[in-house]
Amino acid sequence: MISPWYQLGYVIPHLYTDLDAYQFYRVAPEGMMLVTTGLDLTDYTLAAVERELPVLWQRFDLLANKKVDRISLSGVPVASALGRKKMREILAEGEARTGIPCDTDLEAHIATLQHLGAKRIALATRWPEAVNAALTRYLAEAGIEVTACRSRARSLAENKQSSAADDHLLALDLGGQVLREAPDAQALLMPGGLWFAIHAVPLLEAEHGRPVLLNILSTTWAALHAAGERMLHRPDPRWGRVLASL
Repeated sequence: MISPWYQLGYVIPHLYTDLDAYQFYRVAPEGMMLVTTGLDLTDYTLAAVERELPVLWQRFDLLANKKVDRISLSGVPVASALGRKKMREILAEGEARTGIPCDTDLEAHIATLQHLGAKRIALATRWPEAVNAALTRYLAEAGIEVTACRSRARSLAENKQSSAADDHLLALDLGGQVLREAPDAQALLMPGGLWFAIHAVPLLEAEHGRPVLLNILSTTWAALHAAGERMLHRPDPRWGRVLASL
């Protein structure tokens, strides 16, 4: 393998890339490359999201010029604030504009949950209640019910400053709590591109026997699933049930 066989374009809500790429290159198979560009989201409100929409088209054009195979918009709070109808309209317009399949982390979560047959889920986040409520409504529109939620509410600025080691422990804590509270949940969703939780996934799955979804897992799954026979290498199944289901 001397060159990438697949390029995933990723528009992240921030001006820098750190844990997005760090986690991607652990879970993605050999030869899959992440091409990132960013927005400058200041908080989780609808107004902040709408201010960045004009820049979004510039980022889509940039990635299209890089000849990526797929474009994905990171940021579950972004999609949740816009609502599913508006988000899907943006993705459709992006695809018409670039000729490249367009996705977002939240739609990738929905596709992954549908693939796994999970209609009732537990939710663990680091977001305020308003964001969790918007996310719950978005999922409900896709026929997915959030049966229990545990959250450690933080601002966007606080999440940007959090420690990866501490966030790993937080994932184990919140994820374990909500799975114990929701025995009927068929999966656990722990969204958030800034949340360092990949090492918590196999631990939670081993203890609770249910799949755990992170942004980078679902978005990578959706890209590889769409690649089909073009997939030259499969991801390491030790990173959890999501990627093992390919």
